[in-house]
Amino acid sequence: MGVARRVAVSRRHRAAAGVPWRRQRDPVRPWWRHGRDRRRCAVHRPHREGCLRRHRRLRAARDDAARRHGRPRTSSTPDPSRLRWQEPADVYRRGGGRHRDRRGDLVKHLLAIDELDVADIHRLLELTDHMVEVNQRPNPKVPALRGRTVCNLFFEVSTRTRLSFETATRRLSGDVMTFTVSESSVNKGESLRDTVETVAAMGVDAFVIRHRSSGAPWQACRWTTAAVINAGDGWHAHPTQALLDAYTVRTELGRTGGFDGLRLAIVGDVKHSRVARSVGQIFAALGADVVLVAPATLLPVVAEHATSDRLDDIIGDVDVLYLLRMQRERMSEALVPNLHEYTERFGLTAERAARLSDGALVMHPGPMNRGVEITVDPAELPGSVIGHQVANGVAVRMAVLFDLLGSGGVA
Repeated sequence: MGVARRVAVSRRHRAAAGVPWRRQRDPVRPWWRHGRDRRRCAVHRPHREGCLRRHRRLRAARDDAARRHGRPRTSSTPDPSRLRWQEPADVYRRGGGRHRDRRGDLVKHLLAIDELDVADIHRLLELTDHMVEVNQRPNPKVPALRGRTVCNLFFEVSTRTRLSFETATRRLSGDVMTFTVSESSVNKGESLRDTVETVAAMGVDAFVIRHRSSGAPWQACRWTTAAVINAGDGWHAHPTQALLDAYTVRTELGRTGGFDGLRLAIVGDVKHSRVARSVGQIFAALGADVVLVAPATLLPVVAEHATSDRLDDIIGDVDVLYLLRMQRERMSEALVPNLHEYTERFGLTAERAARLSDGALVMHPGPMNRGVEITVDPAELPGSVIGHQVANGVAVRMAVLFDLLGSGGVA
């Protein structure tokens, strides 16, 4: 006998016995807790959907009555009047909470630049000065992280960030675990949470995480008691890149007290760049004037800084020209007509390089697409500090690791 036939027979038998088809439900118990109704809902989809609608109406009626009489609400449904919009940065800033690691020390994380105040930024930059001095020694190694283990979890490809973190950990005498996605159980379907919890069980003191999803490092610090360093998450943030760029400008221009009056232009694919967001935040926090230069299709919908779509109008007035690459792997549609036209309008050509003011710096976070965002040899530019950025990256990451994990001083 089919389902429809059984339902029809059941209705006739109930009608003959004087039993209503829909029995009275306890409004406190949700619809899926009624055993007999649950079986009916499992075989009869329209009836199941009707149960859900009735359950929602009952909950709403109870909430309205409780609100009118001033009683506390017993429903688990959130009160719309109490909901408020939270910016992603506000949620992100809370980090993983305050907890202690396996040694009993209070755990700190570095997830985004907007977590740091100006005093924290200056402290890290001053600590980087000591790490630069360590790197200039014949034997650039100190026992600051002896007995500590750092795991590099890179779910995206990286050259400069991954290698500089490995070098920084070894120069502080720490142990390094390098995670390779192509050789891990991620290819078998293992989740980020399972990966973090598995590696943490091996006694890791810190995770350096790069992930394609924004907020992944923030999630990771909820699953482990180890320190978490954000090495780049989606379009969101890249705090250590911003720190090394600020340190490079600080040393090259002698701006140890701040960047008041400094003019920074970030040119390129701002919309898809986590570097642009973090660099803009740290330079603005230190007092610089930041302008984003890009086609309208490559600018964020809501920009935190001034914007422009004409590089030629401002190139002679900037102190720092920060170039970004076109992140075509993050684009789902054609946002520029072609790369040649983009280079004509926003690339650093020889003519534009000649118009830079005296002492202006040219920076690039890498990797560089030669012939697109820059058409001249960077080594031939008098203000190019791209090589200094890479060198300073090791010292900055040494400072970050020492600040989160180190004990004692830098001998």
